[in-house]
Amino acid sequence: MGSTIAEKILAAHSGREQVAPGEFLNVAVDVVMSNDITAPIAIREFGRIGVSKVFDPARVIMVADHFVPNKDIPSAEQARLMRDFAREQGIVYFESGRGGIEHVLLPEQGLVLPGDVVVGADSHTCTYGALGAFATGMGSTDIACAMATGEVWMKVPPTIKFVYHGRLNKWVSGKDLILYTIGDIGVDGARYAAMEFAGEAISALSMDSRFTMANMAIEAGGKAGLFRVDKKTRAYLQKKAGRPYTAYEPDKDAAYEKIIEYDVSEIEPQVAFPHLPSNVRPVSQAGNVKIDQSVIGSCTNGRIEDLEMAADVLKWNKVHPDVRLVVLPGSQEVYLEALRRGYIETFVRAGAAVSTPTCGPCLGGHMGVLAAGERAISTTNRNFVGRMGSTQSEVYLSNPAVAAASAVLGRIGSPTEVAE
Repeated sequence: MGSTIAEKILAAHSGREQVAPGEFLNVAVDVVMSNDITAPIAIREFGRIGVSKVFDPARVIMVADHFVPNKDIPSAEQARLMRDFAREQGIVYFESGRGGIEHVLLPEQGLVLPGDVVVGADSHTCTYGALGAFATGMGSTDIACAMATGEVWMKVPPTIKFVYHGRLNKWVSGKDLILYTIGDIGVDGARYAAMEFAGEAISALSMDSRFTMANMAIEAGGKAGLFRVDKKTRAYLQKKAGRPYTAYEPDKDAAYEKIIEYDVSEIEPQVAFPHLPSNVRPVSQAGNVKIDQSVIGSCTNGRIEDLEMAADVLKWNKVHPDVRLVVLPGSQEVYLEALRRGYIETFVRAGAAVSTPTCGPCLGGHMGVLAAGERAISTTNRNFVGRMGSTQSEVYLSNPAVAAASAVLGRIGSPTEVAE
């Protein structure tokens, strides 16, 4: 019996010829990542292990991106703890203003490559599966152990294969495919499974849309979300990869827990209603839901293609007077490219507030926290109770074009209502 992509990567990193779902392994890691919320816990636990140095400073990465620029004294203290540890250890560190949101930043900087095993103290570490890496989130204690030893203890997940046929409709992106999928299988439909994405519609997807889909694998309960390495992946990596990599292909006789197939030609832009990413309906069935805020950005949809979609909607429109629109480029590099293309001017002229790259509003941290009774549509990844502020607020999830159109309309609506 053959192996899936996930099984091949884990076998290669545990000194095995082949592994099977359910086996427990010591897995060597290529990259260990944490941020200004999770790193302080990992640093404290690292100190309790009794080692003085991380296993490899070039493979340990810390990013200040959640509460930066620091919103208050406690967040400033957390960032300082991480900053001091990074300087002491000589690890890879990205400061506010010189980096961006971790899951946008690491791929664009060539720090994650196909065939890698990546563990991060953030649940959306699964984003890097778009590059054919096995990437997964772990708790800060596990990350402390990984920083010390270069290994993690892991159970091999089964793999569910998702096959997408057909051609995407206008204004439909990877965000809509993953929302539609989560709506179909539920938030536990891929619990502790590797989600392997395939089909002609996937081959046609841009890298930015692939990152979005892999990012939200965790919202279906997935351990990882993986794409095959193809010409688009290699082209993306051509100027980024600073070290060799191995691209793993699934065997034709690989054993999948199940195979689920979709016809994307039947999918329109999707909206996830409160309070689960699985509470999905087509935008045409959203009804008259008035909003107070729209957020475009985050590790899910803060890349240049996402800003392009939003700018295409906003270039001839103004933000509704009753709506606040917040735009957050995913990294400094994305911000600069958006400036060069004129998107930032488009956003500002439309009436948006453009922020420095930060996770801020996604987790109800800052730069867009909701008051009681307020509603927001957002390109982020979660809409749980209290996710973006008050427990009496509501969050709706969508792609950037829908979020931009809704900001113009003052209610959740389709980009076809305000753009060509």
